[in-house]
Amino acid sequence: MPWINKEMCIGCQICIDNCTADAISMNEDTAIIDQSKCIRCGVCHNVCPNNAVRHDGELIPKEVDSNLRWIKGLLEHEYYCNNKEKQKELLGRLERYFKKEKKVAEQTIERLLEL
Repeated sequence: MPWINKEMCIGCQICIDNCTADAISMNEDTAIIDQSKCIRCGVCHNVCPNNAVRHDGELIPKEVDSNLRWIKGLLEHEYYCNNKEKQKELLGRLERYFKKEKKVAEQTIERLLEL
């Protein structure tokens, strides 16, 4: 999903003028994309003169860090913090959860061409 790098956005509003789904608006001096409206057409990527519209692949390291912070917070909860066995069980459940998410993504990708 496209996103706007706030440091790169110059507030020119060219992306807003060219958005075919009316999914981009301004927040102060920076464009923002409403992901629920975005149709992933790529027009905003093509028209941005400052390359401020970025691809979501760039966010992978941040998303991984966010997941790890979330997991660390769970492990620090009083229910888990002093019990290595419960922590191990939690990590097993989380591993199954992320493997399931990976499988859903892989099967979705496999079926894209059926559409």
